[in-house]
Parts: sequence; structure tokens; C-alpha cells
Amino acid sequence: MHKRVRTSVAAAGLVAAAALVLSGCGSDGGDDAGKEKASTAPTNAGGDPGGDSGNIEGAWAGVTEGKAVSLAVTGTKAVLLADGHACTGEVSDMGKQMLSLKCADGNTDRTMGSIESNDGKTLVVSWDKGAKDTLTKSAAGKLPTGLPTGFPTP
Repeated sequence: MHKRVRTSVAAAGLVAAAALVLSGCGSDGGDDAGKEKASTAPTNAGGDPGGDSGNIEGAWAGVTEGKAVSLAVTGTKAVLLADGHACTGEVSDMGKQMLSLKCADGNTDRTMGSIESNDGKTLVVSWDKGAKDTLTKSAAGKLPTGLPTGFPTP
């Protein structure tokens, strides 16, 4: 029973963080000025620019070394939840798509990452500190599948 509660809390945290990013948290007063910028954001990492292949916008989740990793991207904004750290930042095109993040607690394990591959369903991000995350795209309005069903008890 405790495992379900903890999983639900973790899933709720993912949904809340993704909602903040995807709703435009930090907008400049609610006008439409930021919408044009978001629509021209560099969200293709190869593939057909007109199709879903290569588009990193949306919610992504996976498990790396037994720990849940979640990424939400909208326009040039990104939120990452990984290994107990919450990180926010930008998506930019530096010859290849890069994630440049800053973690609220100062952690630097996943602050600079490059998109290694993306087929529209699976996204692979390599981080400068050595971690490599393989994430699956979540269907709109649904939690991702494949997340851990419980957390270890101390």
C-alpha cells in the first residue's frame, strides 16, 4: 500500500512540473508575445521537419540505473526531474539540439545534454557528466508507461 502512495506522489510531481512548463510558467504578463517565439523554437533533432520524428516537444519519461527520469519540453523551455533533482532550462540548437539546465539544489549531473537520437517515440539524451537517458514519449493527457511501480523502503 505504501508503494502505491509513493508512486502516486511521484507521478503527481511529474504531472505538476510538466504542467508548469507546458503552460508557459514565467510568462511576461499573459500576452501573445511569447507564443510566436515558442512556435519557432528549435525542436527538431533530425528526421522529417514536418512530422513527429525528431520533435522533442512534450512529456518524456524513462528509467536510468533504476531511477525515474522525466523531461517536459515546450518551445525552448525544459524541465527535468531525475534522481531527486528538479532542473529547468533551455533547448537550443548548437549544430545539434542541446539541453542547458540548472538544478534548484545546485546538482550538476544533468545540466548540459545533447540529443543523440529521436524517432518521435524514443528520445536519447547524453549528459556531459556521463549519464545517458533513454526516454519514451508520453501520450497527451496520460502518464508515461514503464515508470517504476514502487520505491525502495529504507
